[in-house]
Amino acid sequence: MSEAITLQEKRPAPSVPKDAAAVVLVRGDAREPEVFWARRGARLAFQPGFYAFPGGQRDEADAEVGVENADDSEAASMIACAARELFEELGVLAARGAESLTKGQRESVLDDLTSGRMSFAELLGHYGLKLDARDFRPAGRWVTPPFSPRRFDTHFFVVRCPAKQEPRLLTEEFDEGGWERASEAYERWRRFELMAAPPVIHAVRTVAGGLTEDLTERFLSVPQARREPVRRIEFLPGFVCVPLRTPTKPPATTTNCYVVGTSDFVIFDPGSPYEDEQEVLSEFVRELQDGGRRPLEIVLTHQHPDHVGGVERLREEFGLTVAAHRLTAEELEGKVRVDRLIKEGELMELEGDPSIRLRAMHTPGHTRGHLSFYDERAGALLSGDNVVGVGSVLIDPEEGNVRDYLASLERYRRLPRLVALFGGHGPAVGSPSAKIDEYVSHRLKRERDILAAVRAGAGTPEEVVAQAYTDVHPKMHALAARAVSAHLIKLEEDGLVRRREGGRFTANT
Repeated sequence: MSEAITLQEKRPAPSVPKDAAAVVLVRGDAREPEVFWARRGARLAFQPGFYAFPGGQRDEADAEVGVENADDSEAASMIACAARELFEELGVLAARGAESLTKGQRESVLDDLTSGRMSFAELLGHYGLKLDARDFRPAGRWVTPPFSPRRFDTHFFVVRCPAKQEPRLLTEEFDEGGWERASEAYERWRRFELMAAPPVIHAVRTVAGGLTEDLTERFLSVPQARREPVRRIEFLPGFVCVPLRTPTKPPATTTNCYVVGTSDFVIFDPGSPYEDEQEVLSEFVRELQDGGRRPLEIVLTHQHPDHVGGVERLREEFGLTVAAHRLTAEELEGKVRVDRLIKEGELMELEGDPSIRLRAMHTPGHTRGHLSFYDERAGALLSGDNVVGVGSVLIDPEEGNVRDYLASLERYRRLPRLVALFGGHGPAVGSPSAKIDEYVSHRLKRERDILAAVRAGAGTPEEVVAQAYTDVHPKMHALAARAVSAHLIKLEEDGLVRRREGGRFTANT
C-alpha cells in the first residue's frame, strides 16, 4: 500500500458546515434593481478578494430574537442572523419601526450592539422594533464545497433597503464596495473584472432579471441553491473547477481538475484514480459535448499521481491527446503516455464568448517540469501545485528545487494583471498578489529558521524539524524533513552551511 493511500485513509472527513446567513440588499426600480456588494479583504482566511454580500455565522443568541410570520424556529433564527449581520456590517436596520429612529439613534443602537452592552434581541425590544419574515425573501441555501477548510451552510435572503438608510462598510471584512446595477455587476464578472463565488454570481444574475413575483422560484431554479453539493465551480467565466477526491496529502482531500474554455475547452489535471469521481468528470464533459462544445486536449501541470490518476479513462472515452512539459513526460514514461510536449511561452487560444488565451509558463520548483498557465486579459493564473488554496507546498529534493521555486514565485509576482489564482488544491484565491507574497515570506522564514537551527547545533533534517517546525504535527515530520533537505541544499549552494563527513550539516562562519 502506497504512502499516499495510507494518508488518504487516515484523513478526517470534511468539516461540518456551520449555519450562516447572507443578505442580497437591493434598491431601486424592480425592473432594473441595484445590489450592494463589497470585496472581502485580501488577508481574510475565507474567500479573500472575493466580492460578496453582508452576512456571517449564526450566533446562539439569534434564536432569542422574535420574528413575525416566520415558518418555523429555524427560519426565524436565520432571519435574525441575517438582520443582525446586515446591521453590524453595513449599519442597515431592516426592522419594522426603524423608520421612526433618527440617524443618530440608529448609530447609538449600533454602538450598543457592537460594544456588547445589549444583545440584538434586547435592542429590538427596547426600541419597540420587530423583524418580519415578509421583509426577508428566501433566495436559496448553498453549502460550501468540502475542499474548503472553512465551510458554511448559508441561507440567502433578498432584502429591500429601508428608506432613508444608506449602507456603509463598517468592518474590516470588506475593503471596498457599494451599490451597482445587478446587470452591470454580472457583466463586470463576465469581463473578468472581479471574483465571486457561484452563489453570489447566481444572485446578481437572478436579481438582474427583475424583482418579480417569482423571484424566489428563480433563485431556487438551480439545485445548488437547494443544498445540493457544488461539484462544478465557475469562479470566472470559462474557468470551471471540478474538485475530485484523490489520494493526495493532507490537509487537502481533493485535487482540482480545471475545465477551461467557453466553446472548445481543455481539461487540466484529471487526477482522480477512483471510478466514481472519474464518472463525475466524464458526465460533465459529456454534458458540454451535448451542448455543442468540444474537448480539445488533456493538459498536465506535473506528474504527481493525484494529478494524473484519471488521464487514461478520459483519453479512452473521448479520444483525447495528452500534453505536458518534456520533463514531466519523462517522469511519466511507462505510466501515462504524453502525446505532445508543451514549451515555455506556448499560447493556447480558446475561442468563445468570452475567448480565453492561456500562455504556458515553465515554473519549476514543486517539480522540475511544472507548468503554469496565464491569461492576461482574464487575470487568471493556473498555478498547479506551486501555489494552492489550502495547506502549503512540499519541495522534495528528489523532484523539486527551492531556488527554482522562489524564482517561479517571483515570475508570478511580475505578471501584469492578477484577478484569480487557481491552484491544484483548495478554493480559488481572489487576492493572488497577497497570496504569492505570503508564500514567499513563509518560504524565506522557513529558510531563516532552518539556518538558525543548524547554527544552534542541529545537524540532520530530523534535528532541524524538531527545532524549527514546532508548528507542524508530528505525523507530518517525515514530510517536513524532506522539505528541510531541499532547503539545506540551497543553503549549501549559498555557502551558508556545509555537509561534513557522515552527512551532518554545520553552519559556515
